Amino acid sequence: MNSKRYSRQRELIYETLIHTTEHPTAEMVYHWLKPENPSLSLGTVYRNLKLLADDGRIARMAFPVERYDANITPHPHFRCDRCGAVYDIDLPYEKDIDRAAEEASGHQIRVHEVLCRGVCVKCRKEETRSS
Repeated sequence: MNSKRYSRQRELIYETLIHTTEHPTAEMVYHWLKPENPSLSLGTVYRNLKLLADDGRIARMAFPVERYDANITPHPHFRCDRCGAVYDIDLPYEKDIDRAAEEASGHQIRVHEVLCRGVCVKCRKEETRSS
């Protein structure tokens, strides 16, 4: 970790991200942790998420509202246009994307980002129920 010193709150935030697949916003992390950590401030959460992202321990994803992911290996995401939820997508050919992009373009690919958008399973089920 490149941050200047150890922070219990930073580690708590990082552990929270490791144990979720929700790709939370800073506000979500704050609301999850606040009940057990009454001295925690939203500013502290933002600051520590920035430090964790700058250190490369988490990924910062610039959706309309920034979200964070402890899985820093390149992988595609799906964002629901209705509810805004973000999910990981496991594509069997995903590891070949970098190689295919290099062959097609001649560029050296270090990282790729794939974002799919549409309507998530949960929203589709709710849509079906209300029809």
